[in-house]
Amino acid sequence: MDQPGLYVEVRSTSQGQGTFYWRYKDNTGKTCHQKIGRTSDISLADARKQAKTLKAEISLGADPRATAKAQRAIPTLGDFFDDTYLPYAKVHKRSWKRDVQLFSRIRTAFGHLRLDQIQKQKVAVFHAGLMEVEGLSASSADHCPKLLRRICSMALEFDLIEKNPLSKFALFNHDNKVENYLNDEQLGKLMDVLRTDANRPVCNIAILLLGTGCRLNEILSAKKLDIDVANRILRIAATNSKSKRVRTVPLNDASLDIILKQMEDTKGYDYLFINHKTGARYTTIMKVWTRLREKAGLPHLRCHDLRHCFASFLVNSGRTLYEVQQILGHSQSIVTERYSHLSTKTLQSAANCASVMIKGAMLASVTAVPELPSGDLQGDVIDVVPVELPEMLQAA
Repeated sequence: MDQPGLYVEVRSTSQGQGTFYWRYKDNTGKTCHQKIGRTSDISLADARKQAKTLKAEISLGADPRATAKAQRAIPTLGDFFDDTYLPYAKVHKRSWKRDVQLFSRIRTAFGHLRLDQIQKQKVAVFHAGLMEVEGLSASSADHCPKLLRRICSMALEFDLIEKNPLSKFALFNHDNKVENYLNDEQLGKLMDVLRTDANRPVCNIAILLLGTGCRLNEILSAKKLDIDVANRILRIAATNSKSKRVRTVPLNDASLDIILKQMEDTKGYDYLFINHKTGARYTTIMKVWTRLREKAGLPHLRCHDLRHCFASFLVNSGRTLYEVQQILGHSQSIVTERYSHLSTKTLQSAANCASVMIKGAMLASVTAVPELPSGDLQGDVIDVVPVELPEMLQAA
């Protein structure tokens, strides 16, 4: 063909047609074959011109197959999850099993695609379908794109893709926060049940949740070595803390009494709460807790609501949000600010101090007797008419 390295490949499945290829050696000395075009689409003259251009580029150090090689090196989403993301998550996330569940849906839709083939538009359609087709709530549907975004972020960190296609992905962001607080009557009913029910370990767990603001897992995982009775503190190990940091929880009188009883009841065991039927520590109390809350007439009350109630006790007693943040172990103050509305009663009491001052000043000005004018009027009698307070200030 008057062009060394240029050749036509003709296969038995396409008689009469072929494909122009350019044969060359890359910078490692390996023989490579670059496709130029089909004989039905490009003439021999044009094929020769492209071959000359490729030869010139290669002589300057270019590799026509570099892009294709790079793309072949990018794993599929499914392979990256199995080989890279999941091993990392197992070490760094307690909830990695939840990620496996979520990825089962993602794998069906995108698992076969290379990481650089993930498109925001297709993920948006998939995201909407989780609600419209599968009937998931908005909050549940958001979990899948959030996991996919984290996976892509890791791939970007490892230089497998040039950008995260889901960096600004719009979630539904439905506010599904539920906070159940107990009024005095409800608290009384709950405590009646927790004081008298026969299942003392679970009742004591609930009382500790209400009296310390700890998370359920923190109490169930508590060991006797974590308790400093002299200094009245409970140490939460980093492995049991949501923030993965060691923290200490102050123990009030009610909580310390429960702990001392449990330490006596579980002699010979490491953990504070032991199921005497199995000899193992408690890992869940949901079955018994469901019975207890229904017995108290509070079927809506969750174990985690007891933590919220503890926070409300502190805030409504005038404690600062900083103090609440430290006791609850929140890493950011913005998390604790959800309880700021609970301080309305305390703030109103503080504001009434100004009302008392105003009312006192108004009464003093009314009862004061004015001086009589000097001169000819000294002998006259002046009637002093009491001034009636405005209705709004009288109410204050």
